Amino acid sequence: MLRTSFVKAARPLAAQRFFSTSMRAMSAGDAGSGSSRPGGVRSGDAFTKREAAAEELYIKSEEKAKLMAIRQKLQQQQKHIEELTKHIDEVTGEAGGQGEQPGSDGKQ
Repeated sequence: MLRTSFVKAARPLAAQRFFSTSMRAMSAGDAGSGSSRPGGVRSGDAFTKREAAAEELYIKSEEKAKLMAIRQKLQQQQKHIEELTKHIDEVTGEAGGQGEQPGSDGKQ
């Protein structure tokens, strides 16, 4: 009997939801609830549109930075290829210098 009275007394505390653990629900007109509208995020309020525009601007700037890094690396590679081509030309004698010619080692 005593046990059932404790269980009944404890039940209302277990059924309560405290503010810190309760889930937050947005109504249709709240800021940030644009995803529930028929047009999605684009048809949201001014805050939602501004946030989307800032996000797109950030993405574009990150992509631009990546492309600039790729362009710089490409220029470095092209410079390295030019140096290698110059070195090959010097070794083979096509750049105006006298390279080794077949049969020019003094032996016949």
